Amino acid sequence: MSDTSPIHPIDVILHKRDGVELSDAEIRSFVAGVVDESISQARIAALLMAIFQRGLSARELATLTDAMRRSGEVFDSTSLGKFTVDKHSTGGVGDKSSLLIAPIVAAAGLADPMISGRSLGHTGGTLDKLETIPGFKTQLTLKQFGEVIAACGFSMIGQTKNLVPADRILYALRDHTGTVESPYLITASIMSKKLAEGLNGLVLDVKTGSGAFMKTYEDSERLARLMVDTGEGNGTRTVAVLTTMDEPLGRFSGNWVEVWECIDILRGVQHPMYADLIKLSVVLAGWMLFLGGVSESAEVGKVRALAMLEDGSAYEKFVAMTKLQGGDVSVFDDPAGFHKPAAISVLMADRDGYLAGMDCTEVGWAVQRLGAGRELPGGPVAAHAGIEMHAKLGDRITKGQPLVTLFTEDASLLELPERMLRETIVIADTTPPKMPLVRQVIER
Repeated sequence: MSDTSPIHPIDVILHKRDGVELSDAEIRSFVAGVVDESISQARIAALLMAIFQRGLSARELATLTDAMRRSGEVFDSTSLGKFTVDKHSTGGVGDKSSLLIAPIVAAAGLADPMISGRSLGHTGGTLDKLETIPGFKTQLTLKQFGEVIAACGFSMIGQTKNLVPADRILYALRDHTGTVESPYLITASIMSKKLAEGLNGLVLDVKTGSGAFMKTYEDSERLARLMVDTGEGNGTRTVAVLTTMDEPLGRFSGNWVEVWECIDILRGVQHPMYADLIKLSVVLAGWMLFLGGVSESAEVGKVRALAMLEDGSAYEKFVAMTKLQGGDVSVFDDPAGFHKPAAISVLMADRDGYLAGMDCTEVGWAVQRLGAGRELPGGPVAAHAGIEMHAKLGDRITKGQPLVTLFTEDASLLELPERMLRETIVIADTTPPKMPLVRQVIER
C-alpha cells in the first residue's frame, strides 16, 4: 500500500486479524475515524477483538497511544509552574486510593492533573464515585481544569468530548466486547490519558491476583513494563508498583460508600478495615513525592504522605477541590447518614474457621450487579449500591458473624449477588499464606 492510497477500515481490521503489522498511517487513520464517527461501532469492536487476539508490536503500541493522545485537546501543564505528577490504577475492587492520593500530593506542594475513568468490567470508576457527591462536576473544560489545579493543587475530571476522545469511545466499547484485559489496549488507554495531562511524573498501580485484569504475576509484570516503557519513551518519568488484588481493598466497594471511606480516613476516623487502603495509598503517594523532588526517597515520601493524612492537610485539599468543582461538602459531616440504600442484606458465616480465599473478580461482579455498575455504555449507576466487607483474608471467623453487608437501590437485585458472594467466599480450617500488598517496583 502506498502512502497516498486510501485506507479503508475493513482492511485495517483484516490486516490485524491476519497478523499483519499495521502501518502508522493505518493506525492513525482508524483512530481518526473512531473520533469523527465515520467508522461504525461494529468495526471498532472488530479491531478491538483483533488486537486482543493478535497483540501489538512496540511500534504499533507507541503509535496507537500517541494517536489516541492527540485525538483531541492536550492539557498544557507548564502554566502551573509546578512539577506535575499523577497516579493511575489498572483497576481493582474497592480501589479508591486516588481519592486519598491526589489531595496528599497537592498538600505536599505538587500538582496532580488527574483524568479518571468510569466503571470498567468488574471494577469501579473514580468518576462514578465522585459524582455521588451532590453537585460535583467531573466534566470541566481544560481551562477550568487548570484553574482548579492552580487554586488547590489538583483536580479530578473525566474525558470531555475534546479530551482524548478516541479513548472515551474505545474505553466504553472494551467493557462490552470482552477485550478489557488486553495489555496493549490497557496500556494505550491509560497512557494516552496520562500523556495528555502534560505530566512530568507518573506512578502506576498495577494490580495482580484474582481481582486484577491481569490474573498472573507474569502478565501483570509484562503490563507494568509496557506502560513504564511507553511513559519513559514519551519523556515522562514513570514508575510501576505491582500490588496484590486478591480481596477488596479497604472496607467498602461501590460508589458513595467508597467516598464515605475516604472521607473517614481524611478526617482521621479509625477503622481496622481501612488499614490496607491507607498502606497502599501512602506507598504510591510516597513515590509521587519522590519523583516530584519533595522527598529524598520513596520511603521518606511514604512517611510524609501518612503525616498529611493524619494532620488534616490532605482533607483540607479534598474539601477545597470538591467546592471548586461544585460539590456539596456538607455531606462530608455525616457520610454514613448520607448513605441511603433501599435494601440491605447481611451475609453470615456458616461455620467457624479462617477467611481463606475468594475470587475477587467475582466479588467485583457482585458489586456491579447490585447496581454499582452499568448495563449499557453511558448508562446510570446506583450511588448507594455496594458492599461492606467485615473481614480480611486470614482473619479468624466465627459461625454466624457478618461476612459481607450488601447495599442496593433495588431490592430485586439482591438475590444473585448474595449467591455469587456465598459461592466464592471460602472459610477453611487453616488459612493459606497471604501475599504481601506491595510485590515489586519497576523503574526504567
